[in-house]
Amino acid sequence: MRHRFGVMLAALWWGSLSGLGFVVVPMLFLHLGSPAAAGAMAAKLFTAQTWLSTGCAMLMLLIFNQKEAATQNKSAQIAMKFIVAGMLLALLVEFGVAPRIVSARAEGASLRLWHGLGSAMYFGQWLCAALSLWRLSRPTAAKPD
Repeated sequence: MRHRFGVMLAALWWGSLSGLGFVVVPMLFLHLGSPAAAGAMAAKLFTAQTWLSTGCAMLMLLIFNQKEAATQNKSAQIAMKFIVAGMLLALLVEFGVAPRIVSARAEGASLRLWHGLGSAMYFGQWLCAALSLWRLSRPTAAKPD
């Protein structure tokens, strides 16, 4: 039962990153009147996504963290590394990159650099979530309920 809940959390994490990054934010820039308005709304959505990602990752770490590594299957052990990396990327974007994007907008300097770095880190988080979901949903990773 715990394993299934962990897989559902991984699916929520990956799905929310996919929906926001590949559908919602591009639609904002396509349909809102100004890039500034779209960017402000996207920033708020990315902040919400950071907290959703952090919550999902923390719960998965609690579910799959077992004291004895011998009792944990290999897929879950590998997934734990991707979960931690993805959570760290989410927090780095929120607290390291996003403030620099805001200040670069105000100053007009290095916006392209920080936006590119933030996008690359978001994609890295998306990959970590995808790989976590992939590893956790393997048939050999399933434990009896």
